[in-house]
Amino acid sequence: MSVYRLDYLDQLESEAIHIMREVAGQFERPALLFSGGKDSITLVHLALKAFRPGKFPFPLVHIDTGHNFPEALDFRDALAERIGEKLIVRQVADTIQKRQLTEPKGKFASRNALQTYTLLDTIEEFGFDACIGGARRDEEKARAKERIFSVRDEFGQWNPKLQRPELWNTYNGRIHKGENVRVFPISNWTELDIWNYIKRENIDLPSIYFAHERTVLQYENQLIALSEFIQVEETDVVVTKKVRYRTVGDMTCTAAVESEASDINDIIREITATKTSERGETRIDDKVSEAAMEDRKKNGYF
Repeated sequence: MSVYRLDYLDQLESEAIHIMREVAGQFERPALLFSGGKDSITLVHLALKAFRPGKFPFPLVHIDTGHNFPEALDFRDALAERIGEKLIVRQVADTIQKRQLTEPKGKFASRNALQTYTLLDTIEEFGFDACIGGARRDEEKARAKERIFSVRDEFGQWNPKLQRPELWNTYNGRIHKGENVRVFPISNWTELDIWNYIKRENIDLPSIYFAHERTVLQYENQLIALSEFIQVEETDVVVTKKVRYRTVGDMTCTAAVESEASDINDIIREITATKTSERGETRIDDKVSEAAMEDRKKNGYF
């Protein structure tokens, strides 16, 4: 009798598809958060495998800060149109005006934390009871301790000391009125897993992930893309370098890395050699404090 064995990418893929189908089965109004970044693009690819030839049992949702990289936004719109799935976009700028929030100030005035208000308003607007996202445990220590089905209270808050056990791939999506669940199908994947999967599946990505020349600001060993959202002073060092992005968030809080990696094989070699996580190396918003990510999650951040 022959023995059928899955390699590790097959196992990760199978687990993620199982989780997505659990979401479709357990929740009435789920959504998939889609930003045009590599992790959410991978989620869309997995959803195609999970639900085609049928339509997705959820819309794609993007909370747009207004500070995103145009390459990611263009890819977001093109992919949603190509696969014929509904894309809902809500703007942080509208939330700032509606709620009369204070616009961040400073050299890198990031709206990253304000996304929480827009996300919670969007969940309430559409009555979403589950939101699927591309967070992974290897990215950051707060994400490392969060469950795959992460229950949030009626205020969208996460309690790291009150989480449900997930034994034998059994996920409990039962919630009370007003609560919702954040779901992370690729929680057990690493950055290297993502890139190996992208290579195997021949998944298209925005050009920003590959080496290209860009004018950047050198600031505290970080390379920040010049944009209208950043205050450049006379003493700042502005140079043109060949860079790529390991992760794509706002232009105000995401740094590039110097790189000659022009294709996926080069990127995989770079990641294999690095000892720093993608967020640890390039995300300014995570450096505010030791518990920056956990504090944002407790307040409703994804």
